[in-house]
Amino acid sequence: MVDELHNFLHERRAKLSGKSETAKAIDYSLKRWEVFTRFIDDGRQCMTNNAAERELRTVAVGRKNWTFAGSDDGGRRGAAIYTLIQTTKLNNVDPHAWLADVLARLPDRPASRIADLLPWSWKHTAIPAAA
Repeated sequence: MVDELHNFLHERRAKLSGKSETAKAIDYSLKRWEVFTRFIDDGRQCMTNNAAERELRTVAVGRKNWTFAGSDDGGRRGAAIYTLIQTTKLNNVDPHAWLADVLARLPDRPASRIADLLPWSWKHTAIPAAA
């Protein structure tokens, strides 16, 4: 079906003026065909960009809040935290459980073992109850 679509787009494009909006849309697809069809070889890839747009919506909604990061460094720290939270989701880790556990374990953690707390290698362990 994808090959048929590719052929159809080439045939249709040949009949259109380069200035038409349809031609521009077809050109856009054909120039990115490899990326557009990546889902065929990798089932983890979505056929649409809906998931990416959904994730970016939270950034757009909080856009005004980001102006109050305090400084460029504050903005970079916020971006780093946001990236870590999104990475937990991509690794099927509950962001709330991960963050609570990491913040509790971090103060006593040797620097050589910080990588164990990253979302892709994190293993949740029960935090001992306070006496």
